[in-house]
Amino acid sequence: AHPDPSLSSLFAKENLARMSEEQLNRYDRLINEPSNDWDIYYWATEAKPTPAEFDTDVMAMLREFAKNRNREQRLRQPDLEYLFEAPR
Repeated sequence: AHPDPSLSSLFAKENLARMSEEQLNRYDRLINEPSNDWDIYYWATEAKPTPAEFDTDVMAMLREFAKNRNREQRLRQPDLEYLFEAPR
């Protein structure tokens, strides 16, 4: 299972249309060549250094996307469960 299928799929949705053919080829290689999906996730979130052969402009875009995505998740409103507590 992919650790965060939404990371690469949302990245693709937002970025593929404006990528050059060379970038699309690098993206295709990035998502298909590593044997472990976790590797891509770790590289994107900078938990592990990206190997030189995958450390391209596309990987930099994915890293930036992961940072922005984490920021968005942190900025989400907290659940308003307290609104549904029984009055005291």
